[in-house]
Amino acid sequence: MIRTLFLALCSMVFFAPATAAQEGHAIPGVPFQVFLKQGQGETIPQDMANDAIATVVKAFGILVRDRSQHKRFDQAVTSDLLQEIVIEPRVLNRDGKEFPFLVARTKQKGKVNLLINAMRLREDGYLGQPDTLAPRLAKEFQWVISKAATKSARRGRLLKRDLLRAPVSTNAEIKKMSPEDRTEALQALLDTYIQTVDAYGSLVDQPYYEMGTTTLTKPEHVDSTIKLYDIRVRHALRLIVSDPFFWENTQKAVRSLLNGKVWHVLVAKIDERDWTTRTRVVPEDKAVTVGERGRVIQPAKILVNYHRAVEPKEALYRETRGLPMGALSAGQLARVIAREIQSQITEKSLRGHVAQDEQTAPE
Repeated sequence: MIRTLFLALCSMVFFAPATAAQEGHAIPGVPFQVFLKQGQGETIPQDMANDAIATVVKAFGILVRDRSQHKRFDQAVTSDLLQEIVIEPRVLNRDGKEFPFLVARTKQKGKVNLLINAMRLREDGYLGQPDTLAPRLAKEFQWVISKAATKSARRGRLLKRDLLRAPVSTNAEIKKMSPEDRTEALQALLDTYIQTVDAYGSLVDQPYYEMGTTTLTKPEHVDSTIKLYDIRVRHALRLIVSDPFFWENTQKAVRSLLNGKVWHVLVAKIDERDWTTRTRVVPEDKAVTVGERGRVIQPAKILVNYHRAVEPKEALYRETRGLPMGALSAGQLARVIAREIQSQITEKSLRGHVAQDEQTAPE
């Protein structure tokens, strides 16, 4: 369900999920248990899931046995800071970056969960090796202690751009970058230049779509839906600049994200319009000077209308399965955004095509 993915992605911002309805796996000597949670798009094969659970339980058994040698683990257990261990197919933070382990706050003050990435357990050689995993888990307890003692930082606010210091790259530089380099360059822009928040507030207290369905779910907090789609957009943008598919098929989209031509990508609720994704370009008389080289750019804003679906006659209909934009996975959303940038951004920059779009703002 989307709730599992949502809370895994938001683990550095949102409350971690409760698992009272699921059966936990006990660890002798400590009150917390190990839970397995399958994802919506990716699931853990049963044999691998059993191996992951057994390995994690045994690794924590070693930490309990050698508790005096692991001071942070001992402190966390003594202070009852850990609510549960959750094994998931993949663990991503709010920016869509994958981690082998991640500490997530819970609704209970001073309590956290430890999320464990099952696929990384296998990829990093920890499955069936509890003796090797135990000291690695012990290192995570510095974050258990730190996050249990602090409040979640407020995220999702609009950036205050410093245009002249925006770390934009030239097309020649982008061409020489590896996927990893492009990901790092994008992150620098997300921190300083590219905004991904619904600036209109159109998603405030709005329900969100269960991923892959047309089911709408009421959020726990008034800004939860805004944050959910902020996370998914960032994940989609990371895929656009790092996945070889986009470099091979929509290279203009990759370049536009890294050279400053795109400065806002957001999901919004726009009832009056029937389009799914729309590019708004700053008119020529409002062009901005960006980066240390002083490039003059008409930057674009990419709006994704969260409750509209691709029409059957459109190219992406089969890939999106006719679902509302808000129900798409990050991978599907990446293709929608990349295609919009690829096909529209240059044309609208040349034409100054802005007046009609500005007539209707999201509400």
